[in-house]
Amino acid sequence: MLILLPPSEGKTPAVQGAAVDWSSLGFPDLNPARAKVLEALGTASAHEDALALLGVGASLRDDVERNTRLQAEPAAPAHSIYSGVLYDALGYRSMTAVQRRKADESVLVVSALWGAIRFSDAVPAYRLSMGTALPNVGRLAAFWKPQLAEALAGAVGNQLLVDCRSSTYAAAWAPPADQTVAVNVFTEAAGVRKVVSHFAKHTRGELARHLLVRRGNAPSTPAGLLKAAREKWTAELLPGTARKPHALNIILPG
Repeated sequence: MLILLPPSEGKTPAVQGAAVDWSSLGFPDLNPARAKVLEALGTASAHEDALALLGVGASLRDDVERNTRLQAEPAAPAHSIYSGVLYDALGYRSMTAVQRRKADESVLVVSALWGAIRFSDAVPAYRLSMGTALPNVGRLAAFWKPQLAEALAGAVGNQLLVDCRSSTYAAAWAPPADQTVAVNVFTEAAGVRKVVSHFAKHTRGELARHLLVRRGNAPSTPAGLLKAAREKWTAELLPGTARKPHALNIILPG
């Protein structure tokens, strides 16, 4: 089982430590593409219109300025750099050592800067969204799509892919549909369902945690994932097609 997560928009910078070691990152075939994005990000972040180029507000000026020196910034494992609703619900720090090892092996983060990294890969905090277009790179989702398709093919094998990414990050890589289950979250009241956003992030984080800490083998099929989800939630599974992944719908009380 692989759990696909988006990065958090906000990051918690490492206070101290060595800079990123490119040779230690997962999927080293992505390093040339990572270097190209990093250079373009540094150039855009140093521009007088950097905030507009990156689509962020003035309150994030320090984050953007940090983008100009990422090669020298302290790096820390991705599970400590990424923060926010989903990652708080996943709760890596409160896991046992065995559960953490399982998370390190099972969680894959699709990133606008790094393409894809393992949960234990050490990276610096940065500010960049997959929806951004960078000079000499273009739209990042389009840039990464062929890169990730090639680099991740071997990592996937025949594993079940639990896709907890947002649509912005899902656009950067379409894994094999027959092995993939996209996780959706709804509320339902009086028979009426509504799509949720904030609670979707929280619930996807809770689902990821549940899959990592529950006893027994990890689910290896969409049906097995549905069974595991129903241990905590009302859920249904919609079958996929040759090109469209299965969908796990988690239904929360309205």
